[in-house]
Amino acid sequence: MMTAGTGRAVRRWLRDNGLFLANFGLFAVFLVGLALTGWHAYNGNQAEHQQAAVGLWRYLHTGDFVEAVFENWESEFLQMGSYVLLTAYLFQRGSAESKDPDQPNPQDANAEDADKRRDVPWPVRRGGWVLKLYENSLLLFFVVMFLLSFVLHALGGAAAYNEDQQAHGEAAVSLGKFLQTAQFWDQSMQNWQSEFLAVASIVLVSVWLRQRGSAESKPVAAPHSETGA
Repeated sequence: MMTAGTGRAVRRWLRDNGLFLANFGLFAVFLVGLALTGWHAYNGNQAEHQQAAVGLWRYLHTGDFVEAVFENWESEFLQMGSYVLLTAYLFQRGSAESKDPDQPNPQDANAEDADKRRDVPWPVRRGGWVLKLYENSLLLFFVVMFLLSFVLHALGGAAAYNEDQQAHGEAAVSLGKFLQTAQFWDQSMQNWQSEFLAVASIVLVSVWLRQRGSAESKPVAAPHSETGA
């Protein structure tokens, strides 16, 4: 039986992690939706080519599904990694998404000067190369995830491409050859362009528009020239 203290702890944990949990939950819902709709579309295509339908589990192992998932992951991680890097060096005056170009920013502070008596992350206490790695760990995470997604997109895409080639009586191609096709780069570019449009939009419109209560917005009464959230 859950005690009152345990219930409060659970509610506090849910409150403290609600933003991640909501987004991860939506990711799971839409991933399942992608799997189900993609499965039906795949079997429709199979029927058009007089091929046997496949079960859901088999579909999840096809290049078609792998390609659909990771071509989108690739663009998302590229977007976030680029954003982390660009916001470290570039500014947009008045934007909630930018550092102030005229003021010292806490993100630029040298961690080696931090008060080690405070509750700081252990790499800050350790210093040296560990700290240098930690200083860039957010960008490195997104770079690794982008590269992993890029590779899986390429592998899944090559498998789907070759399956289509064989269905039309054409020869299969190697992974290297597939990477040289317009199809692979068309898939990437159509996702990349939309990601950077979305980022450019929030950078610019947050100069003038507001959303009360959002960490991505300036305070409602803040002047348009005020930079940073």
